[in-house]
Amino acid sequence: MTDRILVAYDGTPQAEDALEFAAEEWGDHEITLLYVINPVEAGYSAGVGIPSGGEEWFEQAQADADELFAEAGETYGVEFRTEKAIGRPPQTIVNVAAGESDEVDAPAYDHVVIGSHGRTGVSRMLLGSVAEKVVRESPVPVTVVR
Repeated sequence: MTDRILVAYDGTPQAEDALEFAAEEWGDHEITLLYVINPVEAGYSAGVGIPSGGEEWFEQAQADADELFAEAGETYGVEFRTEKAIGRPPQTIVNVAAGESDEVDAPAYDHVVIGSHGRTGVSRMLLGSVAEKVVRESPVPVTVVR
């Protein structure tokens, strides 16, 4: 039985499609939006090398996640739980899905929904597809939305 659904959410069109699918399919179940803050991305931001630059980047990443969560709630008219976690997206999503995250205080999920592609650019080309890694490593069923 699918009661707790985890949606990997970063605000991209593919993540929006995944969220829309989850809301339509399981709108009456507990849906949690997970935004993963990837510290590797801080290294590409201006000002990270100066004192407090990394802290400012992190605070901005958290604010960006909160803004995305608010927009999603308004767009879909469904109540979502929201979580933010820090780490590399594929492993963090898998850990949260399994209930093994130190940062997210939630039991394991029954299902993961993820967009077929997330963020674009160099990191995606170098690291491969987040969705593919989640599908391979997830302890629960995964739906990939195209």
